[in-house]
Amino acid sequence: MRDLRIVGWVLCGVLAVCPAFAGDWPQMGGPDRNNLSSETGLAREWPSAGPKVLWTVPLGAGYASPSVRDGEVYVLDREGDTKDILRCFALDSGQELWTFAYDAPGNVPHGGSRTAPTVTETHVYTVGLFGDFLCVDRKTHAPVWQRNILKENGLGVPMWGVSQAPLLYGDLVIVAPQAPEAFVAAYNQATGEPVWKTSSLGVVGYSTPVLAKLCGVDQILQVGASTKGGETKGLTAGISPVDGKILWTYDGWQCSIPIPFPTALPGDRVFITGGYKAGSAMLQIAQTDGAWTATELWKSADIGSQIQQPLFFGDHLYLNSNSNEREDGMMCLALDGTITWKTKDSWFTNTFERGPLLLADGLVFNLDGKKGTLHLVAPSPEEFKELGSVKILSGKEIWAPMALSNGKLLVRSQSEMKCLDVVNP
Repeated sequence: MRDLRIVGWVLCGVLAVCPAFAGDWPQMGGPDRNNLSSETGLAREWPSAGPKVLWTVPLGAGYASPSVRDGEVYVLDREGDTKDILRCFALDSGQELWTFAYDAPGNVPHGGSRTAPTVTETHVYTVGLFGDFLCVDRKTHAPVWQRNILKENGLGVPMWGVSQAPLLYGDLVIVAPQAPEAFVAAYNQATGEPVWKTSSLGVVGYSTPVLAKLCGVDQILQVGASTKGGETKGLTAGISPVDGKILWTYDGWQCSIPIPFPTALPGDRVFITGGYKAGSAMLQIAQTDGAWTATELWKSADIGSQIQQPLFFGDHLYLNSNSNEREDGMMCLALDGTITWKTKDSWFTNTFERGPLLLADGLVFNLDGKKGTLHLVAPSPEEFKELGSVKILSGKEIWAPMALSNGKLLVRSQSEMKCLDVVNP
């Protein structure tokens, strides 16, 4: 039963510089890797049956979310316990256009796929369950290069497998092997050759590199895990994407299984959150004469998302503050740490479990990770405001992030992916 409760390895979001056409969702978390969309014209009311389901396709077990570019949907799926398989579907019809599979035998607890591909105009970058790191050509459907970030760094398979998606910066593709001498590493996008690597930030966790601009400087944010006994501390760090130099670190917040990546906020602030009793913290990042500092503004044990990223909207954070230890449901949080509301204390009894959130056109889509119910919510710091809900998926552990492209919302369970029309429901 204890193993069944340790569920937080699944979703590791990454921020990537990945220019795309309007309406694309080319990586986990969307164009800016914050689960926010600039799309407008979405329906603010649903019929009783919910948004129209345009198509449904079967998938293998897992948690990998889709990415969308140029009307094509990409998913890194699993074929039983034997292969990873990159699948490409037509966004309009759900027709499978092509696949590329490679041998990746084995299994881990809560097995199956993990995170989304990162898609450029010409290539798809993926990291599989067992550390296989690929660049695949979108036209030929063949690999340009292939590596394994575990084997080449002398690492065994983590308990919950590898859960991260690539980060793009300039001509680099960046991942986090989390090895002692290569905690974060950059490779040449075209050739796959190593360019730089950092020293250790802790032990292996499940949070991946993300890009932020703090104090006017591009930097990668990365969280390292701590050991459960506290012998090794995990560091939250800012890293130069140019050469891998560690700019600043912070060790006041510790998590043995970190999953959500840090959220960069206005005013050069960084919010970090997690489960496993880690809680949350807010940092102030500063630079003076080339010297960087990370100062803790506040820390709270009463706020914590075990898996999913928070949403930032209207000077507030919205998150599903749920973990193994507690379920507060959806929560609204002021940036000074004040909890303005949580659904546990309201008329709304659902907790949303560990389900994903997405915001577009002033609307929050919140997918209950246990019940498969999709909720349409008007974000407000005053109270929880639900506009509609519908049972859309079945099964358990519905934790995969959603994707939105051209008015079509993509959601998935452990067995299928659905495309919903959220403009003309």
